[in-house]
Amino acid sequence: MTEDWQRTRAWVRRHLAPGEEIVRAERMAGGWTSTMRRLHVHGPDGERRLVLRSFVRPFYLRHADGLLRRESGVLRLLDGLAGRPVPAARLVAVDPGGEHCDHPSLLMTLLPGSVRLDQGTAGARIPLLADQLARIHRTPAAGADRPRAYQAWVTPGSVRIPEPTGRPGLWQRAVDAIRQPAPPFRGCFLHRDFHPGNVLFTDGGTGGTPRIGGVVDWVETSWGPAELDLAHCSTALALLHGVDTALHLEREYLAAGGRLGPHQRYWRLLDALAFAPDAEKVAVPWRELGRTDLTAEVLRGRLEDYLAVVLEQYR
Repeated sequence: MTEDWQRTRAWVRRHLAPGEEIVRAERMAGGWTSTMRRLHVHGPDGERRLVLRSFVRPFYLRHADGLLRRESGVLRLLDGLAGRPVPAARLVAVDPGGEHCDHPSLLMTLLPGSVRLDQGTAGARIPLLADQLARIHRTPAAGADRPRAYQAWVTPGSVRIPEPTGRPGLWQRAVDAIRQPAPPFRGCFLHRDFHPGNVLFTDGGTGGTPRIGGVVDWVETSWGPAELDLAHCSTALALLHGVDTALHLEREYLAAGGRLGPHQRYWRLLDALAFAPDAEKVAVPWRELGRTDLTAEVLRGRLEDYLAVVLEQYR
């Protein structure tokens, strides 16, 4: 750990149970927006592990207060739901303004499982992702519990078309398709950044069947169209595994009781175009987790293939 975290460490200790101490801290792989540490804590009742999220990069430091207040509120909301239909971490403490820590930070419990991005078992994970997403969309949130309205992450004028593309007409058609007001939608609770990198899987025991152990990264939680959450996960699956896997998610989502409106083309393109020109921002943590095959060329080709299918199959 190169960055200083002495004040943060002292803050964490103040939120531990009597007699507990941090015996080890290790950097967790896969984080892109923030520094993630796994803390091993030992006390009278044995050892437990916590997760510390700290925003250290300049862009995210500017937005840390709102992001961490949003995430802490969502964790409290999900923790209070009967039966805990969404397996999220439990909040321990939060310092959204960095008043007590070296950087704005949030302390939470460690969820079981790990991120699985391998190609071989992707098909077995799709129904689980779809079912979990449908459960998230059914989360009740009224009054003060309702998160902010969703925000689009791209506009027609901000799309960066990749210069080496051999399909400029495809990109132009996709951009033109979002040159309209957002279509009407039925609002629901959105994770807003739901994709395989934010879902932890366990092996399910001796049978080896994967199960979801937890869903992480709730800083972008919003209220908006279910189609946008589905679109975001579909784009990620297209980049990771190809177009067929992305389309498989929709079928499983509907089978799990999810509801979709008639304007999927708009929402899918709105999300996919935000990954242009080469999806490098998601590829960096994915490569850290073993997907070294995801070169800029591969990602660009898969993104273009996905855009072509969306333009062809959706209206």
